[in-house]
Amino acid sequence: MSKYCAENERMKREYSFYLEAVNGKQNGTIDAALRAIERFETSTNRKPFRKFNVEQARSFRARLGEETGASGKRLSVATVASTLKHLRNFFLWLSREPGFRSALNANDANYFTPSEQDMRVATARREKRVATLDEIKHVLALMPAETTIERRNRALIAFAILTGARDGALASFRLKHLDMKAQTVFQDAREVRTKARKTFVSTFFPVGPEPVTIAEDYIAMLKGELGFGPDDPLFPSTQMGRGADRGFVAEGLSRKPWSGAVPIRQVFRAAFAAAGLPYANPHSFRKTLALHGDSLNLTREEEKAYSQNFGHESIWTTRESYGTLPAHRQAEIMRALAKPRRGTLPPSLDIAALKAFVRSAEAASNDKT
Repeated sequence: MSKYCAENERMKREYSFYLEAVNGKQNGTIDAALRAIERFETSTNRKPFRKFNVEQARSFRARLGEETGASGKRLSVATVASTLKHLRNFFLWLSREPGFRSALNANDANYFTPSEQDMRVATARREKRVATLDEIKHVLALMPAETTIERRNRALIAFAILTGARDGALASFRLKHLDMKAQTVFQDAREVRTKARKTFVSTFFPVGPEPVTIAEDYIAMLKGELGFGPDDPLFPSTQMGRGADRGFVAEGLSRKPWSGAVPIRQVFRAAFAAAGLPYANPHSFRKTLALHGDSLNLTREEEKAYSQNFGHESIWTTRESYGTLPAHRQAEIMRALAKPRRGTLPPSLDIAALKAFVRSAEAASNDKT
């Protein structure tokens, strides 16, 4: 099997640049596209892309459904659909590039289009467990806070529920982005890894005083004990050193931010496990906050402010993304609808008799006047 095709590698680099510079795609999306292209290249023994034809697409599509992933199980419908979608977009782009326009037929890329059935299965919403606000507070109450690392970890979860910030933003916040007096955080896309590079200000969500107290104590430690300044990371990475046995040991907090969100998820996983609760990832806190907002009976103006606090431009974005009721609450409401409601007329009430009673009462009232 050929190790690589130089021309293919060049076009993959150009496509990566196109996705980032023109389409504004994030690294995760670009990596997924390159993995899909790699699967296809492997299936053709790395033949040049300019030799792409319909039969290659058909053969790859048939074999993709039989492939297994790292778990040893067949690839999920979502993975298959995503892979095909990435390949279709890639070959459509390639067919428009100089040197490939005459070699490739743009219509052939459509053979990578996933079936409607697979797309429905792949995009179906499946309920995921969401931690309640009380559960998150319970986790915070059980977390140790003796060392600087433990206090950072506890503050990390407190800030996630106070701000609804995504893990990428949490990893890139600096002290200057936070105003504890105003209880706001400036999600500046020039320095903070926000979704779609949006810039907005979030005010702490109304989730009670406990997370705020944890945040205040943590900021006081950073500025006072550790001497952190405005440009230092809000959640610095762990400083590693050599122990007595020459192994690596955690020594405290460094002055460098986390390079990614993996350590943040590890903190969340460990904290929920220690509390005996199922793992709730940082992003799921946004749905916790959305459900909490539903319980507050917000006015129209308040709901708009609540939505903007997530960084959403439309209330409907919040409702569609995080407003789906949990299955157990949906079932409770449906069962409640089967019961008579207070203030409604019993089904057996004689409506004609009621109307007659109202008419007689009106007549009696007119006689008195």
